[in-house]
Amino acid sequence: MSLFLALIIVAIVLGIIGAVADGLLFLLFIGIVLLVADLIYFALRTHSSSRHRPAR
Repeated sequence: MSLFLALIIVAIVLGIIGAVADGLLFLLFIGIVLLVADLIYFALRTHSSSRHRPAR
């Protein structure tokens, strides 16, 4: 979970720097791609962990 939060923070920081700084628009795109990849990773991880729970 800490990896997920760290990647979210890095994606937000890169997005802000890319949007504000002149000539660093590529950082905004890297931040967006990182955010999407992180959300996909989180969705796959929560989906796979929900299958392994024993039935009561």
